[in-house]
Order: sequence, then C-alpha cells, then structure tokens
Amino acid sequence: MKVLSVNRALAADVHVNGRKMRSAIGKRAVNGPVAVRWLGLEGDEQADLSLHGGLSKAVYAYPHEHFSFWQTVRAQAQVSLWDEPLPHGTMGENLTIEGLSEDRLWVGDRLLIGGGTGCVLAVSEPHFPCGKFTAAMGFRHAARMMVQSGYCGAYLGVLVPGWVQAGDAIGLQPGPRDVNLRDLFKSRARA
Repeated sequence: MKVLSVNRALAADVHVNGRKMRSAIGKRAVNGPVAVRWLGLEGDEQADLSLHGGLSKAVYAYPHEHFSFWQTVRAQAQVSLWDEPLPHGTMGENLTIEGLSEDRLWVGDRLLIGGGTGCVLAVSEPHFPCGKFTAAMGFRHAARMMVQSGYCGAYLGVLVPGWVQAGDAIGLQPGPRDVNLRDLFKSRARA
C-alpha cells in the first residue's frame, strides 16, 4: 500500500452545463514532499466548501486500481482514445493510492503515511460525485457511473499533520470496523 501521486490545484473558473463556476477539480501531480495541514494539502484549494473540504473532508484519496475502468468508459464515450492513460489527479483526488480500495476501508480507519515526518489521516466518509466531476470526465453519465460502480474514493480527516510525497508507504490501522466505506456509499446513493 502506497501513495502513487500527490495532486493539488488552485480554484479556477470552469464551465459546467453552460454555467461558469469555480472549481479545483483539475488536480495535477506535484514532485517532492507536500505539507498536510488540518484543512488539506498546502497549495490546494476546494472551491465549494459545502461539498468539499473542512476538517472531515480535508484530503481526498482515490485508488489507482479504478483508473483502467475510467479509461475504458471514457474511450467508450468517445472522449478519449483507448490507449490514452488518465493522469493522476483526474478524479479530483489529492492522493492517488495503491492497494486500498473502498471495500478494504472502514470509517475510522487510520492511514499512517510516510515515516517520521509523515502524517496520519482518518477515513471519514465516501466521496460523492458532482456536476464538476462529470464535466471533468467529459461525458454526461460519469457521476452515474461512479455511483453504479462504487468507485468513489475516500475523504480523509487529518489527525496528525505532516508531509506526504509520491512513493510513501501507507500503513493501515483498523478502526472500529462498524461501517464499510463502499457499503456506506451504496446506502447513501440509494437514499
């Protein structure tokens, strides 16, 4: 289990369904260590704080294992080529991770990232797609496909600020194991 990429963006104007709005979904990978603060990564923004950000949604992690699915459905929707890889950050995630899919995560699990100057993050809730995600993916059924697949990723709260960088190992410290992340996502998606 490790961090493959650390991604961030500043909010900028985007067009969604003919309307101009602010978004920081266009995250891009950065090199070197990045500070993790109580409200997220240094140099990263969330434009709509009613949906993203805050103490419980400071960092968004997304499993790299789902990228091939999105590459395929984008090609089927004819918005990209079949062999066109998705860059890390495309899902709007701060951390592209490997080895920790939603079915392996539970609310309250702790992710111990990096060594002595690393950080500790806690799984707080699943991420839900919005219209900005659909616009970024380039086809109108993207949010529906996230709901159907359950490939939502995890919001994380910061328990111990520190530093994170690509290549950092992730240790998993189990929480109470009462609520599985994928089950919670599916339950809320049906409501």
